Amino acid sequence: MIAEILKQTGNFNEEQAQLFESKIVYRKLSKDEIVLPEGAVCTSVFYNLSGALYQFNYKADNELNVIDLHLDQEWFLNASSFFNQKPSDSCIKAFTDCSIFELSVFRLHELIALSPVFLQLGKVLDQATGRVRFFDNLMTPLQKYQYVLDQRPGLIQQFPLKIIAAYLKITPETLSRVRDKLSKGKGRS
Repeated sequence: MIAEILKQTGNFNEEQAQLFESKIVYRKLSKDEIVLPEGAVCTSVFYNLSGALYQFNYKADNELNVIDLHLDQEWFLNASSFFNQKPSDSCIKAFTDCSIFELSVFRLHELIALSPVFLQLGKVLDQATGRVRFFDNLMTPLQKYQYVLDQRPGLIQQFPLKIIAAYLKITPETLSRVRDKLSKGKGRS
């Protein structure tokens, strides 16, 4: 399993995969368990083996602000906190029961010190931060939802529409209209 996960980031032999595995921490999370609380500094990268997680905070009016959604087989972290080593302005929480593993930045540095081959793990940071964050720009609600349908359809299966709407930065009512329009075949743009 670890070898398959590492293939996403580069070429590692069996010995390197075993070394990597010796540095990670496996964690089982219950629904609603917090991985990273708001105000803590993110000092690890995580890989979601199974389950669903979400990263969020609350706007001034106590409205849920969903920053990212995490599905099976995805790397995740709070990028801003991790790169700047500043307290997180959001929380990462298990939406369902989950299995994850964690690699601390300290363990990552140990791996790189042992072999430069582990510099390939830098791609983990690209994968974890590279998901499109376009939901605040000029895309229409229909284009946003179409992106989810095309690129991340698992979100629809794992999260309720209220969470998806918050992720897309649209109201649940707008999402309902978009879904209705698509179901009637008027939506492809």
